[in-house]
Amino acid sequence: MTRVKTSFNRRSFLKTTALAGGGMMLSISWLACQATPDEVLAMPDEWYDLDGFLKIGNNGVVTIMSPNPEIGQNVKTSMPMLVAEELDVDWSKVIVEQAPLNTDVFTRQLAGGSQSIRQAWKPLRMAGATARHMLKEAAAQAWQVPVEEITTEAGVIYHKASGKSAGYGEMASSAVNSTVPEEVELKELADFKIIGTPRKNVDGKKIVTGQPLFGLDTYREGMLTAMLVHPPAFGLRFKSMDDSAVRTMPGIKDVFVLTSYPEGMKTEWTDVSAFKEFVAIVGASTWEVMNAKKALRVDWQPIENFDQTAGLENTSDHARKMEELGAKLAEVARKDGDPEGAFRRATKVIERSYTAPFLAHNTMEPMNFFAHVTQDKAELLGPIQTPEAMEKSVSARLNMPLEQIDIQMSRQGGGFGRRLYGHFIVEAAVISQKMNAPVKLVYSREDDMTFGTYRPAYHATYRAALDENNNLIAFHVRAGGIPESPLFANRFPAGALDNYLAERWSIESNISVGAFRAPRSNFIAGAEQSFLDEVAEAAGKDPIAFRLELLEQAKNNPVGERNDYEADRYAGVLELVREKSNWNNGDLPGVSRGVSAYFCHNSYVAQVLDLVMQDGRPKIEKVYCAVDCGVVVNPLAATNLVEGGTVDGIGHALYSGLTFKEGTPEQNNFDKYRLIRHTEAPKSIEVHFVKNEIDPTGLGEPPFPPVMGAVANAMYKATGKRYYHQPLLGERQMLG
Repeated sequence: MTRVKTSFNRRSFLKTTALAGGGMMLSISWLACQATPDEVLAMPDEWYDLDGFLKIGNNGVVTIMSPNPEIGQNVKTSMPMLVAEELDVDWSKVIVEQAPLNTDVFTRQLAGGSQSIRQAWKPLRMAGATARHMLKEAAAQAWQVPVEEITTEAGVIYHKASGKSAGYGEMASSAVNSTVPEEVELKELADFKIIGTPRKNVDGKKIVTGQPLFGLDTYREGMLTAMLVHPPAFGLRFKSMDDSAVRTMPGIKDVFVLTSYPEGMKTEWTDVSAFKEFVAIVGASTWEVMNAKKALRVDWQPIENFDQTAGLENTSDHARKMEELGAKLAEVARKDGDPEGAFRRATKVIERSYTAPFLAHNTMEPMNFFAHVTQDKAELLGPIQTPEAMEKSVSARLNMPLEQIDIQMSRQGGGFGRRLYGHFIVEAAVISQKMNAPVKLVYSREDDMTFGTYRPAYHATYRAALDENNNLIAFHVRAGGIPESPLFANRFPAGALDNYLAERWSIESNISVGAFRAPRSNFIAGAEQSFLDEVAEAAGKDPIAFRLELLEQAKNNPVGERNDYEADRYAGVLELVREKSNWNNGDLPGVSRGVSAYFCHNSYVAQVLDLVMQDGRPKIEKVYCAVDCGVVVNPLAATNLVEGGTVDGIGHALYSGLTFKEGTPEQNNFDKYRLIRHTEAPKSIEVHFVKNEIDPTGLGEPPFPPVMGAVANAMYKATGKRYYHQPLLGERQMLG
């Protein structure tokens, strides 16, 4: 067994509370379990206000708090599974609750980077193992037997030699007197009974029966509804308004101009907002406020100090700038060997450029938040991926101490990175403060799509040099975008070639951007994997065999010391997907196949996609996915994540795009912005996980990027035409 230091003493681990009917409360700092003894001693004597806890009732029912935001990745089920496994409890007797923000207890209450399970893997298991040990100590003392002879199973404590047994609930009250161990043993993987087994979403029944879970479901007595009007173009600001008609409309309480982020305010990285001054309309109901928005007349004017070089931007100018400036602005990010010399010696040089447009996140649930700000407290509730950072922002904006800011997290109707940026919380807070009333701020779909924090626009040029024997002897990538580069200089095929050059560049913009599911990887993976297929064809090699040859070189004779990936794991998913898809048997009649593989967020995914053409349009028949993300905690949830990421990637590759005219987004709702439809999703997605004992790595994002390359490669097989620009079907079919 693995032994880990608990870093707990009694005061850091638990405090007895007068639970109804007796029982035991274990307050667990799951993600802050490395506290030093001095930090532990500095903690308060009473823990009633801490929210990271595990409760054991006298009837054996266990309540486990889930600390991280739930955005559909199912951590509200998977994280408590880690605790329950080491606690050795019957999962059917576990109740899971969403923890509120508590910066004293938790160090990473954040949904982003596919890190939740990876970061919590040992701390949460340690918490469960520590609680189990203390229950065993209590039983040993009660029965006057050595603790080493005590065993547990499914929430019951046994001393087999004497035939004695007791439920956890019977020993909970006594366990508070047990000594917190200095270290505990964690289970071996072979002994897991909960981890690695499929468990249904703990909120599943509530979701399908329509119970209030989401931010938009929030209701408070006396609550008002607020909506905002922001400038129509990036580079404009408020000038004046005519609100005379609005003020006489039914239910309207007030109309005013507010600033969410005044000059000089200390901001966090999450405070991305292109429109810091806005018009707020507050009324009794959403419908009344929406109607008032239509009657409001607002004039706008150019921002005096915005980036004049970018100006009021147009998509046509973006394309031209990226094409013209990319080579001039490029800076070397990595260089191995003599790539210039290799290209001069090459018998054949392949050069291709790839582009992708801005994308809107378009979560199913638009941005919203509830706020009730009084003189001595700010109560906030809603969907946010970064509550801790936004607590600091609200504190700074309201000039209110952190301890007076209370952020509660609702379940979120999608995140994809959009809810990392919580300007809408600050907006809700200042509106509530102005109205001196509880307020729910609601964005319309049009508000959401035109406010910004988009996926950037990207451009990448690849070159490959082949010798007289069609061996790849040099590789060059120059990648950039508006306003950031998507380049990962140390990822495959870096390390697989003696001659390698990676360059990056970027162009400034007034359009606000932010993380989009699998940031940067969501473009560069598809571009890279499409190009590798074309190089493989030029070399006369099978696409999978070609990649495996390069990975074999990276494994046996790696170039450089900064390679991000493990070549054998990368090769492993390619070999698995080749086997499961029967790739070597060739294409089925009328079916075109494309392959792609990529590493990001510490995980590896390979996909084979089967496509047919119907009436000149692609139809996805099946996708085979091979995934190496280490130990799979909840196979049911993990499979759902892979399926969802695959469908999402196919949709964005084929259809999605956001364009600009004079700084104004030309798509502001789904009549103009194309997302994948139910009938366009693959008929079947077959998911296979590599079985190993590696600690869990990311899964929410890794299935998303590579499938875009698989789509492009399959479409080439079907049409004989290579696809270099997203959306792959072109602007003409974005609305089709």
